[in-house]
Amino acid sequence: MTAASVTQDLFFTRAGLDRARLDRLVGDALHGADDGELFLEYSQSESFGFDDGRLKSASFDTSQGFGLRAVSGEQTGYAHASDLSEAAIARAVTTVRAVRAGHGGVMSAPPVATNRHLYGDTNPLNEIPFEQKVKLLQDIDAYARSKDSRVRQVSASLAGSWQAVTILRADGTLVEDVRPLVRLNVSVVAGQGDRMESGSRGAGGRVGYARFLDPAHWQAEVDDALRQALVNLDSVPAPAGEMTVVLGPGWPGILLHEAIGHGLEGDFNRKKTSVFSGLLGQQVAAPGVTIVDDGTIDQRRGSLTVDDEGTPTERTVLIENGILTGFMQDRMNARLMGMRPTGNGRRESFAHSPMPRMTNTYMLAGDRDPAEILAGVKKGVYAVNFGGGQVDITSGKFVFSCTEAYMIENGRIGAPIKGATLIGAGAEVLKKVTAVGNDLQLDTGIGTCGKSGQGVPVGVGQPTLQIDGLTVGGTAKAA
Repeated sequence: MTAASVTQDLFFTRAGLDRARLDRLVGDALHGADDGELFLEYSQSESFGFDDGRLKSASFDTSQGFGLRAVSGEQTGYAHASDLSEAAIARAVTTVRAVRAGHGGVMSAPPVATNRHLYGDTNPLNEIPFEQKVKLLQDIDAYARSKDSRVRQVSASLAGSWQAVTILRADGTLVEDVRPLVRLNVSVVAGQGDRMESGSRGAGGRVGYARFLDPAHWQAEVDDALRQALVNLDSVPAPAGEMTVVLGPGWPGILLHEAIGHGLEGDFNRKKTSVFSGLLGQQVAAPGVTIVDDGTIDQRRGSLTVDDEGTPTERTVLIENGILTGFMQDRMNARLMGMRPTGNGRRESFAHSPMPRMTNTYMLAGDRDPAEILAGVKKGVYAVNFGGGQVDITSGKFVFSCTEAYMIENGRIGAPIKGATLIGAGAEVLKKVTAVGNDLQLDTGIGTCGKSGQGVPVGVGQPTLQIDGLTVGGTAKAA
């Protein structure tokens, strides 16, 4: 089935909505407004948690509803309900009309249509039976425990969702999308004597469950989680002080996402609360640093055929060779800033109004061999995996915890270290990049980004990076 046939069945056949009457309701709600849309959503989601050798949790959820938005100037009227009926939508019309009272706006042009499809329409929840999903988690648990006698605990989770959306505008423009999403996570705790350490690994994307059934796939995830745990068993206290830090490729791009990416979203720059406000065309990073947001990569976790306003996603260059060249925009902030929407208008669900959000944000590869970068560092820290962190979006200041990191001694990777945190400010860190590797990697498909209480799936990535003069928090002084 195509996205159009799926949404036609869900919203106009099963829910009984009439297209002609919906057109009139939306037209009435948005007459005199600058922008807006009716967002219809139906979604299914499930999750399984396996711990202590048994299935600990299993859940399934179905939700549906609509969100009706009218935009007048900088003001937004938004009403939503889980009742997919014309009566509920008519009540919402009365609510959102208040925002454009006395406003003589001209409705913005609709998004340009696209025939591109970045993922399939198949519902992953129906792809394999319940028993097969549970067996996958059982096999993961048994395999991990068989690998090493030091394994103390194994936790594994599997989650999937399927979201169908229809976006209807005042001029009758209708956009449909059907979005699958799956994710597998593995955590291993290893112990030796009284000491226990953990390691984790995950993978996912806008695909079905089938690829995770291949033992070669899930065993690689388990192997890496176990490797991290065993490495951490031999870790020593991290040093503290200002030093050279080399970030590994892939998931360490989460630092760029948090410390820099949010500051390049349109709303913060329109309101002039971002450290990058007013700096378009200026040097904000070291030469050789190019950062893009790309929602068009097939089957990636952060990708979307169209965003939640109906705009096709694109590859937006944010920083090119150190120069700030653009922002990520939804429709409202782009209009108010005199710019073009970039397909970054995203919302968690029908109960949320869209805002500028990242999709897959990463730094492009440079020309340096990663081995040469490491070899040139006399003393520093090599950080290859991150856990939690805190970021002040306005200033870009961050604190990130390393879950896997090593000392660099005379150009060689030395002892693993425990308790290392990286401390700095995104705008300053960009200027301290002294080497960009040629080994760009995207993360394995596990990212979720939070902003203003909304969470959406995202992707991150980067090549190996050398940053000089970054503050490392630890328990011992750097020599």
